[in-house]
Amino acid sequence: MKYVDEYRDEAAATRLLEGIRARATQPWTLMEICGGQTHTLVKFGIDRMLPEEIELVHGPGCPVCVTPLEMIDRAIALARRSDVIFTSFGDMLRVPGSEIDLLGVKAQGGDVRIVYSPLDAVTLAKKHPEKEVVFFAVGFETTAPANAMAVWTAKREGIENFSMLVSHVLVPPAMEAILADPQNRVQGFLAAGHVCAVMGYEEYEPLAEKHRTPMVVTGFEPLDLLQGILMTVEMLEEGRYGVENQYARAVTRDGNAPARNLVAEVFEVSDRKWRGIGAIPCSGFGLRDDYAPWDAMRKFHMEGISADEPEECHAGEVLRGLMKPPDCPAFGTLCTPENPLGAPMVSSEGACAAYFQYGRTG
Repeated sequence: MKYVDEYRDEAAATRLLEGIRARATQPWTLMEICGGQTHTLVKFGIDRMLPEEIELVHGPGCPVCVTPLEMIDRAIALARRSDVIFTSFGDMLRVPGSEIDLLGVKAQGGDVRIVYSPLDAVTLAKKHPEKEVVFFAVGFETTAPANAMAVWTAKREGIENFSMLVSHVLVPPAMEAILADPQNRVQGFLAAGHVCAVMGYEEYEPLAEKHRTPMVVTGFEPLDLLQGILMTVEMLEEGRYGVENQYARAVTRDGNAPARNLVAEVFEVSDRKWRGIGAIPCSGFGLRDDYAPWDAMRKFHMEGISADEPEECHAGEVLRGLMKPPDCPAFGTLCTPENPLGAPMVSSEGACAAYFQYGRTG
């Protein structure tokens, strides 16, 4: 398939692997940020092809995975209301809450619907003025423009029965938290290409400077990842740090200016709790006061719902690169895709799901 096959070329992959082997003279630990990158690495066995000097660990780059348990419980509480049509992308429906997931609520009669765009939920609100339509806005900076457009449209058109349960998280503060952790082993990052396509990578530069850490903006195909790994290893071996851009076909330093402007108009930076990690200051988006009537948290007074993560789930260690999925005692036994303890096992971008799907038990 054109524009895909050329990024999976075996001869080119072999040359990149040879380049990595030639450059790596000492052990290096790298972290890919995006869950989509994790699945590519595991699916194609790239992590097993690398020289023994290079270890890949998996970061908190799956938005479904890092949505905290209490936010899932808030979504479930809304979905159970008889006056609410609760809308979400399909990947959130099987993420476990404290007692049930959204699919279970739907099976019990809750009006839970999968949509393919947040604007679909706005349209649904126009069609059902007798109901409150809530959209579950989960994601990194990548999905923020579309979610901002939905709220902006609802305000412009005066659609008062639409609101958004916002659980947006931001990548740079998570990277800062990982680098500042005394247990951190990460020496270089493969930054998420789709996030940088929206936001650019200028905000990564002071982070790389502060922690003297190489960061390479990287795409999602096998050759993207191999080239990103090679570029990171070259920086480490040469004692360089900063931000380089492997994904130049999609990413510029400044990102997408119209998308960034819309996001800044609708959202403001806020503190955010991450599943398995805890609260990270200034690591999320929340709706600005001008858009408070469309904020489901404020509209339905959801702040009182809180929950603790299950002790037997080690998602936090996996998401911080401190543990590989098979190292978790519950992996593949107490925790499976059919009966997940945590979101990384059920999300399409979760590291635990990738290891389980591709038979990686050790």
